Amino acid sequence: MKKNATEINELGEFGLIERITQGFEQHHSSTILGIGDDAAIIDHENDVMVVTTDMLIEGVHFDLSYTPLKHLGYKAVVVNLSDVYAMNAKATHITVSIGISSRFSVEDIEELYEGIKHACRIYRVDLVGGDTVASQSGLVLSITAIGHAAKEKISRRSGAQENDLICVTGDLGSAYLGLKLLMREKEVLATAPHLKPKFDGYEYLLERQLKPEPRKDIVQKLEEHQIVPTAMIDISDGLSSELLHICKNSNKGCRIYDEKIPIHPQTMKLCDEFRLDPVVAALNGGEDYELLFTIRPSDYEKISGILDISIIGHIVSNPKHHEIVFRDGTTFPIMAQGWNAFRKES
Repeated sequence: MKKNATEINELGEFGLIERITQGFEQHHSSTILGIGDDAAIIDHENDVMVVTTDMLIEGVHFDLSYTPLKHLGYKAVVVNLSDVYAMNAKATHITVSIGISSRFSVEDIEELYEGIKHACRIYRVDLVGGDTVASQSGLVLSITAIGHAAKEKISRRSGAQENDLICVTGDLGSAYLGLKLLMREKEVLATAPHLKPKFDGYEYLLERQLKPEPRKDIVQKLEEHQIVPTAMIDISDGLSSELLHICKNSNKGCRIYDEKIPIHPQTMKLCDEFRLDPVVAALNGGEDYELLFTIRPSDYEKISGILDISIIGHIVSNPKHHEIVFRDGTTFPIMAQGWNAFRKES
């Protein structure tokens, strides 16, 4: 615990809630009532509401030895917003529930909430409630994000059609390499604490892991160009897993090309150090929080006018056909080898 830190039991549950939720702005007139009652009140007009929840558990989803609490708070919010954007919807509200062990001080939780507040400010969402409880197993965060969209603009995983183009935003594999780098330096420091971590030249990868940004900008661009994806999902568990989700839900197959997959130069360089195939990192790494979506072939010209989108393949009719085509013409079946929360350790 930090020096001069305030123990949480000095404030109590409601005193803590009052303290850490001060200064949150409301960005939407639909927020009739936020924090302070048994439930939030949100006005619901003539569109559809989308709701998503993610839970982050210390030791499973994050390691506080290299994750600053402020970054954790920010990331916990934006990974939920990413799911809303993956529905082609606008995020408007969040609730935050936390389980706190006795080793955390009030100041620690304030630091966590500074990150949450910053994400709310950047992405213009309102914090409208949640819960705060004691935890016997470290820090637990559960965030629910709420959004809305016109019915005809919602993009599900199940709408991909034969010959639709497969698109991804940004670059892939960088968050996974950022995690590999953090884990490597943690192991080095455990045996040689006098050494300085070797992060120079890989700042982009660290930011992609510790402070990802969801693609609200792409959803806005799609609307500006009058493109409604036929199917969409965010890339949290790896390109391979997410692409197979779309195929399964749409009862279709896919063909993608390795040379079309966008990979950042820093990812390429660090893959060389780790002796990893960058395409494998992009397929299976996860936590990129980019968008993977399909569009009609007739939208090709429109999509070409949007920066930071790559067309990596197309949808095929056979639901059992999922392949990646390499530069030399060889093909390989796409397997779901991304993050699996309940995979048994080998």
